[in-house]
Amino acid sequence: MTYSNLVYGQFDHFITVAGNKLMDGEQELRFISFNVPTLNYVEDNMSFEQTNPYGLPSEFELRDLFETVQMLGGQVVRTYTIPVRNKNFPKECITYVEGPGQFNEEAFQALDMVLALAAEYKIRVIIPLVNNWQWMGGRPDYAAFRDKKANEFWTDPQLIDDFKRTISYVLNRTNTITGQKYKDDKTILAWETGNELENPPQWGIDIARYVKSIDQNHLLMDGYYAIHGGGGYHVFIQEYAINEPAIDIISTHHYEPNAQDMITNLKTTVDMVEGKKPIMVDEFGFIGTTGMEQVIDYIVEEDALVGGLVWSLRRHHPEGGFYHHSEPFGNGVYRAYHYPGFSDGELYDEKNLMELIRQKAFAIQKLAVSAIQPPKAPTLLPFTDTPKFTWQGAAGASGYNIERKAEQEDEWKTIAYNVDDVDTPGFDLYSDETAQVGEKYSYRIRAINQAGVSEPSNVVGPIEIAYLTRVDYTRHLMTLFSSEGLSVQTGDYRSFKEAFSRLHGGKEAQGVYAVPGEFKAIKVYAYEATEKPSLSFSVSHDGAAFQAVVAQVEEYKSTEENYDYLIPRLYAITMDQLEGTVPLNFRNYFRFKVQEQVDIVRVEIEYE
Repeated sequence: MTYSNLVYGQFDHFITVAGNKLMDGEQELRFISFNVPTLNYVEDNMSFEQTNPYGLPSEFELRDLFETVQMLGGQVVRTYTIPVRNKNFPKECITYVEGPGQFNEEAFQALDMVLALAAEYKIRVIIPLVNNWQWMGGRPDYAAFRDKKANEFWTDPQLIDDFKRTISYVLNRTNTITGQKYKDDKTILAWETGNELENPPQWGIDIARYVKSIDQNHLLMDGYYAIHGGGGYHVFIQEYAINEPAIDIISTHHYEPNAQDMITNLKTTVDMVEGKKPIMVDEFGFIGTTGMEQVIDYIVEEDALVGGLVWSLRRHHPEGGFYHHSEPFGNGVYRAYHYPGFSDGELYDEKNLMELIRQKAFAIQKLAVSAIQPPKAPTLLPFTDTPKFTWQGAAGASGYNIERKAEQEDEWKTIAYNVDDVDTPGFDLYSDETAQVGEKYSYRIRAINQAGVSEPSNVVGPIEIAYLTRVDYTRHLMTLFSSEGLSVQTGDYRSFKEAFSRLHGGKEAQGVYAVPGEFKAIKVYAYEATEKPSLSFSVSHDGAAFQAVVAQVEEYKSTEENYDYLIPRLYAITMDQLEGTVPLNFRNYFRFKVQEQVDIVRVEIEYE
């Protein structure tokens, strides 16, 4: 794990408690910000050909995230938990806790970088120590290490000792970048006993006291399952959390279906605590923007609440696009948020919600809202032969202008305006079909937002164009020459590795593509539930007489069992491989037919 900037920031104070307030030195700390579940661990590496969705964040990703939080006025972020090996993970995935007392140094170096960069960007971090659920591994997996049942985690002395070994390792760890022990790092706002825990009171008290026996510097937040959801489901905070001196902060999660219920339950929590301790709205969301505004206004106006963290925020991917995450309890509507909001998030009003969060983040600090600044320059990633490319996005950019310069020209020309980068990682973001084969061009891009335009990116080129690429992004049916039985569908994103839309077809559905040239190669990216491939192909010179061709098929099935993934199948056809089997002029039309059922998320046709 590398970190390019060894000059790291430093906070002046540990966060302390004064009555029911959080204090940063002599100044009260109140905040509106986000949960960032993948801050220290990637669980959404959803590239089509990637079979392991888990990994560690890069410096680019973390800087993008912290810059975004700064733009939103956030002062605090909450991670998910310390990942634990889960039997349903792919065997090759990396985790933090590999077994009882077994800790992965590479993984913890990623957390070192999280804390070093958080300090540099002046963002405080809340770290829950264990998950109640299987996501990223947690309580059930500590038990599985010892062949015990999940609920024994609360009472079995061996399992409690195993967890305490993790706590001791984490709190006593020396950051390889800053040289500080975690327990001495002011960047950490608080430790949390865990995420949505169903623990008995004695366990919560015991763990809180154990944390404090090691670390007297940091606050400790109770992670009991104080959660409110739909259907009248409500679990309130526990008395032990209010009365136990080792617990400094009360937390509560809110996913009620409307703002009125959410505020009512928050008021009940405030009444229960009676001003004895600070209360944090640890997680909330999954209601409309109008409702969110009412809830956030209540948090801002109620002095007993120190702040609220919206669920949840995702960052740019280093290979282009954003990380995406469907929310399992988001009623089939909500996905993780991206700043400043994009058309893909229109269903849950992403653009307006993100601006609302920004406004309220400054309001709770009693500060004027900072002016939006033009984004920094993005980074154009290398490419050759065809002008199909991607880039590392810039934090806060709403789109990108694509610029091109022919080898014999002196001036850059803008060939595309406001191209967004919200696509699923692993696919190129743009394909220039206006280039001329055989010519040489250089390319660069600029990021844009409502405040202006960035400086230009790095230049790639001059590139001699060997062929062009037509891309069907499957947002509509208009890239197809013709179709039968196909529709564009969205939703159920996780099954399709977070692709936003797809061409869906049942038995006998078909689609035809045409290009202004001759095919060189064809790639069809599809998701299928069938054991055998469900697509067949043919080519034509006139769109009437077709001859069957055979595609090479590669599968990228993951062994991950925590989510219901369909099978990704890449169908590839090159005209060279068909030489001698079809007439040479059968390179203008391409048809696929569906034998059972298929969802196609992308088609790329290379042509000369």
